[in-house]
Amino acid sequence: MSTAAKPLSRAAEPDLDLKAEPPWVTIAWFGALLILCYLPILIRLVRQWNNDEDMGHGFFVPIIAGYIAWTKRSELLSLPRSRNYWGLALVIFSAFQAYIGTLGAELFLARTAFLEALTGSVLFLGGTPALKVLAFPLGLLILMIPIPGVLYNQITFPLQLFASQVAAWALDLIGVPVLREGNVLVLPSQELSVVEACSGIRSLLSLTFLSLVYAWFFDTKPWMRWALLASTIPIAILANAGRVTLTGIMSEINPELAHGLMHTASGWVIFMIALVFLVITHQLINRVYGALRESRK
Repeated sequence: MSTAAKPLSRAAEPDLDLKAEPPWVTIAWFGALLILCYLPILIRLVRQWNNDEDMGHGFFVPIIAGYIAWTKRSELLSLPRSRNYWGLALVIFSAFQAYIGTLGAELFLARTAFLEALTGSVLFLGGTPALKVLAFPLGLLILMIPIPGVLYNQITFPLQLFASQVAAWALDLIGVPVLREGNVLVLPSQELSVVEACSGIRSLLSLTFLSLVYAWFFDTKPWMRWALLASTIPIAILANAGRVTLTGIMSEINPELAHGLMHTASGWVIFMIALVFLVITHQLINRVYGALRESRK
């Protein structure tokens, strides 16, 4: 008894050609058209990177993501040529999303449309295999887009309260009189307000990006990226609470030390300490993982 294979739908139909050269001209055209169509959105995004201190890492995200994609070029070139028309549908949908986001002044919607269009282009030109290879660098690009304002406000205020609570507890523990009123610390010398810039969101966003990049460069286990990503949340929050505590101590030594250059310098010092803790966490996880593997043998 013979059976007939069912034909694939047009959207998922592969267009295979194992010996064909990569479609460089097509890739160049898609890339140029994407940049041209989304240029106004991208220009405003770069301006925010330059003006928003929380998004200073945005300049490095596309560079690192591009480098990671470049290191995968041999793997991409070894894949059979295929084409998935769902990718073209995603490109068209992204254009509609960008139009709606621009009309409604919804920056997050318009900016994520560019990433969707880029993903759709990869899917259309290289098929599902190429999309799987480039999944990590494409996902990394999400970190170059600022958090929506509504979500940002929901995150920063609890972080402000937590940092002020921990700082008040630590200052009281070392003998510095302090009275906390919400996110304001009343010290003998002055009042310190834990504002949005001191909430720790800046360290959290930067450390999130660095944790993923660090895991990619220094560990081959895919799950390690998720483990380090999860660890950045407590590390960044506690590091920022430590910064607020340090600011309170310095303000008692000299009120001027709580502002200006010293305040900025303390932020960099605490951030570097957070990076060290991230590396230590990576080593500890690997030690526990190695011990578990040995115990199973």
